[in-house]
Amino acid sequence: MIFGLLLSALAFQAPARAADPAFMQFVASLWPEAQAAGVSRETFERETRGLEPDYKLPDLVLSGRSATGASAQAEFVQVPADYVREATIARLAVEGQRLMQKHRAALDRIENEFGVPATMVLAIWGRETDYGRSSDRYDTLRVVATQAYVGRRKDQYRGEFILALKILDEGAVRRKEFRSSWAGATGLTQFLPSEYYKHGVDLDGDGRVDIWHSVPDALASAAKQLADKGWQPGVRWAYEVGAPANADCTLGVPEVQRPIGEWLRAGYAPVQRLSAAEQAQPASLLQPEGIYGPSFLTTKNYFVIKEYNFSDLYVLFVGHLSDRMVSPGPFATPWSASTQLRTTSVEAMQRHLTRLGLYRDKIDGKAGMLTRAALGAYQKSAGLKVDCWPSEAVLQSLGTAR
Repeated sequence: MIFGLLLSALAFQAPARAADPAFMQFVASLWPEAQAAGVSRETFERETRGLEPDYKLPDLVLSGRSATGASAQAEFVQVPADYVREATIARLAVEGQRLMQKHRAALDRIENEFGVPATMVLAIWGRETDYGRSSDRYDTLRVVATQAYVGRRKDQYRGEFILALKILDEGAVRRKEFRSSWAGATGLTQFLPSEYYKHGVDLDGDGRVDIWHSVPDALASAAKQLADKGWQPGVRWAYEVGAPANADCTLGVPEVQRPIGEWLRAGYAPVQRLSAAEQAQPASLLQPEGIYGPSFLTTKNYFVIKEYNFSDLYVLFVGHLSDRMVSPGPFATPWSASTQLRTTSVEAMQRHLTRLGLYRDKIDGKAGMLTRAALGAYQKSAGLKVDCWPSEAVLQSLGTAR
């Protein structure tokens, strides 16, 4: 009877998942590169044994399927009011103030050594992993191996895979705790393996860089990454301003830089009083919702944060959260947009703008500064209302433009 029940149970088990020979061959071919990076054969064999690709990840190029994109990434599909949600900012700001006291000694060292404010690295920690409360879903090694095999950025992830193996070989973290986002960013402040080696800091002095469990190490590493990318101590990330009625939203590109005082003389009204030194700083105009929502004058440090994460909304989130830890109060101008075009629609818009010679950047479905400015230039040429905000109506107009 028992034997019969066992046979029945076995009969209803799901069949074993078939191995992917081509993927296995690809991984095996990377051994010489791993060996050259100092990875032991034992680690390579142990960590790659049974490794399988994850074809459900975004950003892959698969035969017979259209390229998958990061269409669900919040920074690029949510309107600003949803992404920079006031309730979330307020909650994280209060928690950040508490953590600032708890980690005061480490944060003082970080400010002294790297020139990055404590509130800024805390804001990055809060945005990336909710101060360590949110857990990454993916096995880092599997992610970077898959992206190296069939991702849109194969060459980059080939290196990330080798360095992920090196992290495991050096015992910096155990495999079961080596979790990441779908793009391979790992740890409390979300570093790719290459960033771990470029910017990792052992601030707690235990002899290893631990961005997964050590708050001092993770925050110092985030600060060093910003410093290495050009952070200017004593300079704010941006200033909120009220835009004049005749504001030209097509000027909102990084290349158009003017001293803040010049922007003010053109009618942009600062929310806070600015010193003469601040007014002398060069800045670019940022209008995340075109003419409808808040406007900002962004400094060099804005673009340094943008190298941590390319999204304008990400920078607004961490910059504003950093401010809120020391100065309560939401943005002076409220957000107003209620809908955001789908990634595929923004891609179509970018293709039309490229065809018309107005856009010369990547076709990536992300309505960033360059896309919004190009859209405004089209609206000018077509006699439409110039608001620099992607909408279905403008997309339809573009589709019929010659």
